[in-house]
Amino acid sequence: MIRFYNTLHRKIEEFKPISEGTVKLYTCGPTVYNYAHIGNLRAYVFEDLLRRFLEYSGYEVIHVMNLTDIDDKTIRRSMEEGLSLKSFTDGYIESFYEDIETLNIKKAHHYPRATEFIPQMVEMVQKLEEKKHAYVADDGSVFFKISSFPDYGKLTNLKLEDLRVGQRVENDEYEKEEMRDFALWKGAKADEGDIYWDSPWGPGRPGWHIECSVMSTYYLGTHFDIHCGGVDNIFPHHENEIAQSCAASGDRFVNYWLHNEHLIVNGQKMSKSLNNFYTLRDLLDKNLSPEAIRYTLLSTHYRQKLNFTFESVSDSQKSINRLRELKRRLSLVENIEGDNLEESTSRLYHDFTQKLGSDLNISGALGALFTWVSSVFVLLDKQQLSKDGAVRGLKALETLDHILGVIEEKNPSLDTEIETLIKKREEARSAKNWSLADEIRGKLANMGIILEDTPKGTVWKRGT
Repeated sequence: MIRFYNTLHRKIEEFKPISEGTVKLYTCGPTVYNYAHIGNLRAYVFEDLLRRFLEYSGYEVIHVMNLTDIDDKTIRRSMEEGLSLKSFTDGYIESFYEDIETLNIKKAHHYPRATEFIPQMVEMVQKLEEKKHAYVADDGSVFFKISSFPDYGKLTNLKLEDLRVGQRVENDEYEKEEMRDFALWKGAKADEGDIYWDSPWGPGRPGWHIECSVMSTYYLGTHFDIHCGGVDNIFPHHENEIAQSCAASGDRFVNYWLHNEHLIVNGQKMSKSLNNFYTLRDLLDKNLSPEAIRYTLLSTHYRQKLNFTFESVSDSQKSINRLRELKRRLSLVENIEGDNLEESTSRLYHDFTQKLGSDLNISGALGALFTWVSSVFVLLDKQQLSKDGAVRGLKALETLDHILGVIEEKNPSLDTEIETLIKKREEARSAKNWSLADEIRGKLANMGIILEDTPKGTVWKRGT
């Protein structure tokens, strides 16, 4: 049984897909006006864990993630930099793809850009207007009339009587106390230059909220399984998505809403003014490994605030090193007799899966994994593990890493460089060229690599 906390009903519920064996998943992607920061990446890593676990559990997952390339922020920033909207957003889209590849996040099956779906957005707005859920303002903007939708507020547990009747808000993002009619289509503004499209209401462009409704239902249908995002998306974005989607189609839209909590840094809200604002590139420049960053973003339950510290990244690297060391030692086992790990590995699979099946309880799953890891190290130290057991152990690490995505190195070219330097160091030691050997060790240390000389040769690991 898999259970998730459903924001819609504010309780943990058993997960039952609409179509047996298939899960349709929509996740809110980046607004491409800047590099993704680690708070954004926390959401994408959580969603990657969710998808990987569902696939491990036997489901075919159809994953759609939008790219918001038209909204208040992208327009403002592109004009500030004197670039066309497409030229401006293309660069940040490529950077986003690089980031998710670096963090070993599986690519979605579809990455629709909002600007590619303008005709479909116009069509949905027309449908809402025909059904009396929308009205046109004097400037050619079209607003959703939330008083026409009695279920408005059910995701955020807000009451319809708290509406500011007849008042409107044009901004894409706003506070709860501004629960008013929101823009579906925005009439062209002089300060937005030539960024507009033709429509039945005159030139303009879509509001942010209509974008996700159109792109999600285009690929997944008017009723699909799971919609994810950060808690900051619950209102107004997801509340508005529900209203306009259900009003347009008459269907249920989404069954399960999963939201991840915020990320903070050293106990404080991430902010450039506090000098604690980090992109992935910032962290890589500090010689932190992508795997340790991923592990750190992964290892706190998604509904808890994640306190990101460099100490936590160091601890993550130690955990990864321990898994890699176990993998290395298992690959060296040659004993015919000994424990075959059948019982303990079976228990590991059961406990790991059961914990993740309970609303993605990652700390419990990792606890089960490292309990098993410790027991296997004991057998190795006592030389009580059989070759069959070692093979079974290696298979377990490989299988569970399909979910975790942290054991395998993501930069093979760097591995090759490290191995080459280690070989040169060994040659220098053989020639008693101690100064060169020390120089190479120092160079590797600057790369965050620690060497350990063993009777069977030199092994390396990431620094902690």
